[in-house]
Amino acid sequence: MYAIDTLILLGATLLIVAILSNTLSSRIGVPGLVIFLAVGMLAGQDGIGRIVFKEYPIAHGVGTLALIVILFDGGIKTPWKSFRSAWKPAVTLATLGVVITAGITGLAASWILGIPLLVGLLLGSIVGSTDAAAVFAVLRGRGLHLSPRVTATLEIESGSNDPMAVLLTLGCLGLLTSTVDLGWVMGVFFLQQAVLGALGGLGIGWLGAWTLKRLDLNAVGLYPAFTLALGFLAYGLPAYLGGSGFLAVYLAGLVLGNANIVFKRAVFMAHDGGAWLAQIAMFVMLGLLASPSELMGIALEGFMVALVLVLVARPVAVALSVLPFGFNARESSFMAWAGLKGAIPVILATYPLLIGIEEGNLIFNVVFFVVLVSALTQGWSLPPVARWLGVREPRRSEPPVTLDISSLKHVDGEIIEYSIEADSWVAGHLIRDLALPDSAVIAMIARGQDVIPPGGRTSIEPGDHVLVAMGPNIGPRVDRLFSLRHSTCKQEMTTFLPLTPDTTVAEMEEFYGIHLDPNPGRTLGSVLVERLGESLREGAELQAGELRLSIRKMVGDQIQEVGVEIFRGDDEE
Repeated sequence: MYAIDTLILLGATLLIVAILSNTLSSRIGVPGLVIFLAVGMLAGQDGIGRIVFKEYPIAHGVGTLALIVILFDGGIKTPWKSFRSAWKPAVTLATLGVVITAGITGLAASWILGIPLLVGLLLGSIVGSTDAAAVFAVLRGRGLHLSPRVTATLEIESGSNDPMAVLLTLGCLGLLTSTVDLGWVMGVFFLQQAVLGALGGLGIGWLGAWTLKRLDLNAVGLYPAFTLALGFLAYGLPAYLGGSGFLAVYLAGLVLGNANIVFKRAVFMAHDGGAWLAQIAMFVMLGLLASPSELMGIALEGFMVALVLVLVARPVAVALSVLPFGFNARESSFMAWAGLKGAIPVILATYPLLIGIEEGNLIFNVVFFVVLVSALTQGWSLPPVARWLGVREPRRSEPPVTLDISSLKHVDGEIIEYSIEADSWVAGHLIRDLALPDSAVIAMIARGQDVIPPGGRTSIEPGDHVLVAMGPNIGPRVDRLFSLRHSTCKQEMTTFLPLTPDTTVAEMEEFYGIHLDPNPGRTLGSVLVERLGESLREGAELQAGELRLSIRKMVGDQIQEVGVEIFRGDDEE
């Protein structure tokens, strides 16, 4: 048997065992990444598999490839509105927070392990950042539903804090090997990593989205393959030029995921599966690298370092970093506890081994132990901690069916699924009574295990999943219509809203907060007929305070379509 045949057999076996073992995760309350690590350790040299794997360059390469897939998928799934609401605290945590965490942990590690201060700071730098794979796995894989701003802050931080961790790690290694001077050289290196990474990721993401809108690949399966290639390009080009490839691939995914591309659902599903496979392969491989007998030798010291990191360094870093951004004490406490460690620290811990630092093996074992402690304590306890702190929000039920539309060409429109809560604006209303824009229609209603054919007399009930097909540029208005009554978030008003002339003044006020006429029973058509008089014709306009009503279409003397132009920049419910 060829060596490659044996490797394929072992790899497939470990992958299947890890996937099947993941079903235990939700039952026993242990994060999936811990299960994957355990599978690797059981198959390793001290486990039942007796597989000896100490190829750190291979581990570094495989880990990098896996992280590209995971970060790209994370960026694809991050909505623009979440990014806009959380990028400032997330970036502060990803820079200042990493420095504070690394400094406090490094000082403690130097004293606990009896190693030189610079070596301790190297260890602190390696564990200073949170890990995207671990954060995504726990927040998304376990269905932990938090406020959008807290979730976005943690996810964006984990996807963008690698440049600072890499900078501090390489800086400490350079000082230990006398290959770099501390000072402006470090600052230039960080700016180079951040700027080239950001520009490369945003540029490749935009170019990829532009290309996908005009591309005809003749096969659905080629679209996820093309976007994955864009992800690897987004990492490779900035990294080759001296930028942060990890930051770039996350931003490229963010741009692509928020673009209107063909076969978007198929692309999302393919990358979700790829991210799971990458996560499993990476953590199983890291488990193979670990030697439980060596870990037991530094268990006490490793546990003490982990305690300082989790209970002192991370909380101080979060408190100082997010102080200016309006998070309350409960949210800050949760974000402090959610500083999960995972693959990135273990991969960075291979650098001292590759370079030949004397304390390299000690650093690797301590870092691995810290990751295990983080996964077993923080990863396992995040759901109960969220409930205890009161930051967990009710989880919305998943729709029993979905409507999947495929098109080989770009379509100027979209289909959005809305989950109806008890206090949604539309709950309890008939479809015919909704002030839906003229270019929007309810395509399907899923209720429990049933599909309800939508009609004018169909009532929308709490718990329903409503799929709405709509034309371009009216998404924010439809979002507002299906939002919660107690929502206080400001939403951007569309410039133009097409409605039917039968839309009543009461519906305009109830669903859109637009005041037009003191008589709530009047329709837009009757208002136009009365106020325009002899000027009634197609194209005629009527100014009414902050609104401009226009007749978009007439058949004979009957108004068929009305346009509502809004002059407010935003609206507050």
